Order: sequence, then structure tokens, then C-alpha cells
Amino acid sequence: MHSQDISAPVSPRNLTGLIGQLHTLSVPVAAVLLGALIGAIILAAHGANPFKAYAALLQGAFGTIIAVGRTFEKTTPLIFSGLAVAFAFKAGLFNIGAQGQLLFGALAAAIVGYGLNGLPMIIHLPLALFAGAAAGALYAAIQGALRVYTGAHEVITGIMLNYVAINLTDYLAGGPFKDPTPGNIIARTPLILDSSKITDIGGLPTGFIVALMAAAAVWWLVKQTTAGFEIRTVGLNVHAAGYAGIKVSQTMILAMALSGLLAGLGGAVETLGVVHRYQPGFNVGLGFDGITIALLARTHPLGVIPAALLVGAMKAGSNQMQFSAGVAIGIIDVVLALILFFVAAELVVRWLIRSKPAAGEKITFSAGWGKK
Repeated sequence: MHSQDISAPVSPRNLTGLIGQLHTLSVPVAAVLLGALIGAIILAAHGANPFKAYAALLQGAFGTIIAVGRTFEKTTPLIFSGLAVAFAFKAGLFNIGAQGQLLFGALAAAIVGYGLNGLPMIIHLPLALFAGAAAGALYAAIQGALRVYTGAHEVITGIMLNYVAINLTDYLAGGPFKDPTPGNIIARTPLILDSSKITDIGGLPTGFIVALMAAAAVWWLVKQTTAGFEIRTVGLNVHAAGYAGIKVSQTMILAMALSGLLAGLGGAVETLGVVHRYQPGFNVGLGFDGITIALLARTHPLGVIPAALLVGAMKAGSNQMQFSAGVAIGIIDVVLALILFFVAAELVVRWLIRSKPAAGEKITFSAGWGKK
């Protein structure tokens, strides 16, 4: 028998791919470290011990099973919102309207969750999830259609539609779908039925598993399917995609709708697994956090998971840091803002770490203002 030569040299193609991956990871890793470093300087300037503060943060995020469950709970909607923004980026679209899509998904899931009596969980829960996903997709499709047929940029329409979603869901939760419990004066829907609730397993949220499955599904769609290839091609070059026979308009609307589907699904999971009703204010900022996560992940669907876990851990452990180290909870927002700054200021980070971009490494934020 001939033994396998385990010392065979690495092929140039594999080596090039490995170097490219390391280059891709260098900026987000450096951004996190730089953000944490400047955050430590700010903590020290305010008289706090940075080591004690960060240790308390880690303890609050991962110190116990309950803490881990809370971290996963915070991470779950962030994975969905990060996937929504990252997926739109693949088509050269900037879905800043993920917040509004998430709100409509959360409200739709609540309405189905409390409004359908007598259904078994195996039917009721998927229906509620589908309602949330469909609501997000339909709302995002408006953005896509406005971009394709009028040339209105998705960033502008996304910002405006966010305000529409915030005010409309507030009205619906305080009007037609308001909890009719006597004495209730809060704008919120009734509690969802047990048959539509996403339960925990051993103290860990099942919704987190759903989010991981969604990330894997998005990666497969983007990398392994014809639709994913067409979406990536449109994102790289709209005109070349058109010359190649790809239906650019339909592809852009589809990409935006799928992006909204992910955001709406995140809102649905938050309603069904955490809040158990829709109440304005409980989902604030989750859609906007998706921008940070997508950039930190370099728009890679699987990279969204650790990026969301980082942000979720910081949010989950912030209370422990506040109590144990006497640090204002707002410092977490400062560190996240610094991380986002360093991710966006890629040239600055690369100069600091003396790293050059790998061949072809680029994030396409948008196909251009007003271009169809």
C-alpha cells in the first residue's frame, strides 16, 4: 500500500484564496480591536477600569446559561436584520428601510399570533412566521419598484418608508389591533396564543437556531443558485448584467423583496419568541443595527453570525458592565459607533494595519444614484 503524502505543497489557487480570506477578515477584526481600544481610553478618561469593565461585559454576556440565553436572544433579530442589509448589498442596493420592514413583520406576526384560535402549533407558528416574512417582503418590494420604475434611490425611499412604518404600526397597535383588555391604555396588541409562541430549549432561544438556518439558506441562495448568480451580477455591474440577458429590473425588485423578507422574519421571531405581542418601542433600532452588522461581516451571509453575536453580546452584557464597573450603558453605543466608523473608513484602517486590499475585494453599496 502507498501511504498518502500529507506533505504535498499547497496549490497556488488555494493559497491565493486563503490570503484573500485573511485580507477580507483583517479590516473587521482591526475595526473591532480599534473600537475596543478607543472605548478603553474613554473608560479610563472617565475614571473607570477598562479591564474590569470589559470583564464584566463578558461575564454578563457569557458567564452563565441565563446570560448566554440572553445573548442569543439579543443576537437573533440582529442576524436577520444583518442578513437583510447584506443580501441587498449583493444586488448593489442599500436597504436602509430594514427597520420599517422589521416593524411590519413584527406586527403581522402578532396579528396572526393572537387572531387565529384553535390551530395546532405545527400550523399556527409557521403561519405567523410566514405572515411576518410576507409583510416585510411586500413593504420592501415598494422600495424596489420605486427604484426600478421611477429612479428614486432606495436610500431616500427607505428613510421615508421607515417613518411611514413607524407611524402606521403605532396607529394600528393603538387602534384597530389594540389590546382590548379593560384598563389598558397602552398602544399594543393582545398577547399571542401559546400555539404561536417560539419556545426555548434548555433556556436557549429556539429563534436563534432559526436565524442560523436562515443564514445558511441565504449563503446557499447567493452562492449556489442561478438567482443568486444573477443578483450578484447585477450588483457588480448593472449594464453588463443587462447585456448578458439578465432581467435587471425584476432581479432588483426580487432582491429587495427577499431582503425585506429577512427583515420581516426577524421582526416575527422577535414577536413570537421574546415580546409575545407587538408593542411600539420594543423593536427600535434593530433594523438600523443590521447596517453595522452587514458591514462588519463584509456582506458575507455566514459572516453575519459572528458579527451579530458580537453586537448581541455587547448589548446583553452592558447592564452587568454598568452595575459592576459603574460605567454608563451608553458606552456600548459609543464602541459600536467606533467599530462602524473604522469599518466604513477602510482606507484608514488599512493604513494603520499596513494591509492592502486583496484583488477584487470590494463592497458595492449601491449601483448608483438614480440609475436603473
